[in-house]
Amino acid sequence: MKYVSVGDMAQTYTMRNHNAQLKTTMTRLSEELVTGVAQDVGAAVGGDFTALASITHSLQRIESYDQAAKEMALSTSTQQTALETIQTHAQSVGSELVAAGTTGVSTSVDATLQDAAYRFSSIVQSLNVSVSGRYLMSGVATDTRPVASADDILAALKAETSGMTTATEIIEAVNDWFDQPEGSGSGFLDEAYFGSTTATSAVAVSETESAQLTVTAADPAIRNMLKGFALAALATDDTLSETARAALASSAGGQIINAENALTTTRANLGSVEELISDAQTRNANQKTALSLAQLDLIGVDEYDTATALEAVETQLETLYTLTSRLSQLSLTDYIR
Repeated sequence: MKYVSVGDMAQTYTMRNHNAQLKTTMTRLSEELVTGVAQDVGAAVGGDFTALASITHSLQRIESYDQAAKEMALSTSTQQTALETIQTHAQSVGSELVAAGTTGVSTSVDATLQDAAYRFSSIVQSLNVSVSGRYLMSGVATDTRPVASADDILAALKAETSGMTTATEIIEAVNDWFDQPEGSGSGFLDEAYFGSTTATSAVAVSETESAQLTVTAADPAIRNMLKGFALAALATDDTLSETARAALASSAGGQIINAENALTTTRANLGSVEELISDAQTRNANQKTALSLAQLDLIGVDEYDTATALEAVETQLETLYTLTSRLSQLSLTDYIR
């Protein structure tokens, strides 16, 4: 009978080779058990990547829609907060101005007008709100602050009303200044509004929906609101007669109340856009879940089978370590003894 002997170095190499193979298999199985995805994707799809590529592309597209929806949701929410702040100021002072102007009590008129003048500055600041360096009330000119400061607006109005002493004259001048069309060379749109009257383009937030920010600081509802508060701020001029100041207070209050009603409509329209974005995000999430499950059907692994195979490899590796230990202890000298 012939015997084939295996040298020590060859035996060591064989053991090392088995050890490396088992460790590689264990690493692969461990990764598949954790991720739930086959490491060899080509084998999992049988070499046909058509369906997998289509699903991957759809997931990437939905991810881009979802990112756009998140950004639009932040922008609309910020705009809504700014408009809410403006509306709160209007609700707080509108009726009080009318009441103060009607009663004509000097101290009441003064206090209410001063309060409105302070709120005017806060309203202007709300219109200059920005997100990630983009001004939201500037239309397409997102890199430009939309509205001049309250002090600059009042300075322009004081120049327009210089020398006027009656409430009728001042009210007419203020109305004309705010209502001047763009490009006339004077008025709010040319002197105090730095943004664009063109709204930003619609942004796709899902496969079927697009959202657009259409509110700008040049909108009539917002201009009329500014008009009312500017009238109240101008009425704080103590060189005017008490009668004129009371009349201005009453007119400013009425203007603010009317503008507040229009602002409610603006906020409702913006709320519809917020709802559209929210619905789109929900649909995107549902589609993403469905596509992820379809992807897992193609390249996923059975957790039970993978865990069983991993346990078998662990047993083989332990057995190999045991054999290696025993073989290393064999010695001809020990056998002869």
